[in-house]
Amino acid sequence: MKLFCLPRAAAHIAIVLTSTAAYADESQEKAGTAADAVPTITVSSTRDPVDKSYRKMLKGMDLFEQKHSMAPKASLRYKLLPRQRDTNMDGIVLKIVGNSITIPVPLAADRTFTLERHQQAQDEDASVMPNRKANSMTWRTEIRTPGLPPHTRRLGDLRLECHVGMEAGLISNTRPVFGQIANFLQRMLNFCEGSDVPYLFFAERPLFGVTLIADGRKETLSVDELYAGIGRGRISQADLAYCDCQVLLDRTYFLPLGDRSWPDDTLVEFEYMDDDTDRKAAAAPAIGVTNREPR
Repeated sequence: MKLFCLPRAAAHIAIVLTSTAAYADESQEKAGTAADAVPTITVSSTRDPVDKSYRKMLKGMDLFEQKHSMAPKASLRYKLLPRQRDTNMDGIVLKIVGNSITIPVPLAADRTFTLERHQQAQDEDASVMPNRKANSMTWRTEIRTPGLPPHTRRLGDLRLECHVGMEAGLISNTRPVFGQIANFLQRMLNFCEGSDVPYLFFAERPLFGVTLIADGRKETLSVDELYAGIGRGRISQADLAYCDCQVLLDRTYFLPLGDRSWPDDTLVEFEYMDDDTDRKAAAAPAIGVTNREPR
């Protein structure tokens, strides 16, 4: 049974699932002291932190290796993105925190990072924890093939981002019941293989258009596939209160991940609003959102 066989309501639920804060059982803070066997750092704890399961993120890394043929020249990184307008993305300190271990995680200037494997952290079911509060940020995978033309991505890379993101538990959710449904969709319905996969991607800048290019074929995505589909009712204003896309709404897009008529080497070409600001801003749908959740 595939996702595209589900009723429309289930697809709407899945949109929220792929773009809202973490599972309830992943938001427990685990403070501890440093172990002698691994490098450590002392960082003050954040109450109600935004965190993810270290074990699940390692499973995402394992899946990346299993499916590496989808993006054979690419590497995997994880990425932090703002969810609230007032989130301070400067000076973030990232760490792995278990019951008796705290391990620093270097964060690059673009807020991407990789994880090393530490058996003790796995045994303690550690969390990957930045010093920011729950619902203030969101997480994605970053899988990029080097040497592509400017303003493009490779479809196979993005397909693999979906698979790894789901396996790593990077789907977000502020409503606990949706977390249960998300888990079911992931495990039972082969989420990333559907013809209409509601997995939200984020572009580098506000989008005007997205075009697929492969083997002499060129197709521009409908506006339904941009801005989380809000212009055409694909996601409701009420659901946006739970969506990690609200501050980056004008950068969001969906892709036909399960449509194999588009090969993995398909180029996904982006046209940005600031390429021609006045004309494109006038043509874009109204996508203003009021933040209703505190940091």
